[in-house]
Amino acid sequence: MEINKVKEKMTDLLSDVFDGATIMVGGFGEAGSPIELLHGLIDHGAKNLTIIANNAGNGNIGLGALIGQKQVKKVICSFPRSPKGITFAEQYNKREIELEVVPQGTLAERIRAAGAGIPGFYTATAVGTPLAEGKEEKIFNGKKYILEEALHADFALIKAEVSDRYGNLVYNKTARNFNPIMSMAAKNTLVQVKEIVQPNFINPEHVVTPGIFVQKVIEIKKPMIETIAIEEGLTYPWLILILIIF
Repeated sequence: MEINKVKEKMTDLLSDVFDGATIMVGGFGEAGSPIELLHGLIDHGAKNLTIIANNAGNGNIGLGALIGQKQVKKVICSFPRSPKGITFAEQYNKREIELEVVPQGTLAERIRAAGAGIPGFYTATAVGTPLAEGKEEKIFNGKKYILEEALHADFALIKAEVSDRYGNLVYNKTARNFNPIMSMAAKNTLVQVKEIVQPNFINPEHVVTPGIFVQKVIEIKKPMIETIAIEEGLTYPWLILILIIF
């Protein structure tokens, strides 16, 4: 049977996402952020989601829009506030959304650990701060460390540059950021790429995420640029209505 992980419709790509799911969202700021997948998730309607990401979104685009639609119950991230962040701050101040702050290096390692089958690890980061409260402590060579557990997810929404029908992924420079480790830590990895190419077109040496970690792929030839969209005052889902009218 021929393997083909490519989906033509966003509804097919996101069909398995369920209420209450834990979802990792790739990207560092807007670099590598799967904006179109997040907008598709809004349309899909899944709610009570736990989001694991580097930040809590900007404006009313992408992750910011998903939070704005009140489909997220908890965010696990390193940077919940940003200059253009709106929706998370509004809901957090009203105690309508939960937050777990994780130092960025610890966040990356907790995700990597899940993909590597490591249940937890010790780190000196956050020792002596409120972030260490309730966590197991241990002394190594006279220095105190705390235990951090691996972060798993039901789904990972990630963005890459190129894929073939097997799901082998190539990223655009630093836009890879959290995407490769998230694809390993989630049970299901859903991907948007700018281009889908024929098998054997991708040099094996350029593959960062092998297709074994990917379940579904969709081609988005002209992905939205978050910064420009926010500067133009665009929002989602109302953005779709504007495009239809004009």
